[in-house]
Amino acid sequence: MSRLPFDPIDEAARQWGERWDGVPAMHAVTSLMRVQQLVIGRLDAILRPHGLTFARYEALVLLVFSSRGSLPLGKMGERLQVHPTSITSIARRLEADGLVSRRPHPDDGRAVLAEITDAGRALVEVATSDLVGADFALGALSDDDLATLSRLLAPVRHAAGDF
Repeated sequence: MSRLPFDPIDEAARQWGERWDGVPAMHAVTSLMRVQQLVIGRLDAILRPHGLTFARYEALVLLVFSSRGSLPLGKMGERLQVHPTSITSIARRLEADGLVSRRPHPDDGRAVLAEITDAGRALVEVATSDLVGADFALGALSDDDLATLSRLLAPVRHAAGDF
């Protein structure tokens, strides 16, 4: 992909300002969404050699973090903030790859547990090393910038009910 000789988001903001209010918010959200596309694309590229997407990686990490190495699919969906059909699809793919096993919940006949396998744990270690080595695709920012970014985004997440 060739680089443009101008920032298209700046140009969009200029044109937006000729028609409507809210240029700072429009510029910020457009920048945020573009960075999200870039970061997810880079993370998925880092994880692709491991047979993972970032969504599947997050599911495995969640299971690693759980005290028993297993969680009900519903709880996984809540914690990862994805639709129930998405977490089911993720779990099925991870199971097909031998990274998790799915089994009925012992105490709730309606629930299904996903449990990480030894292969899943090993893959998390290798994939995490690759992601950390690539600064999670945010290497253009300093540690102070990263902390500032997280601090700036927290009120938006809080207002949306994230926590």
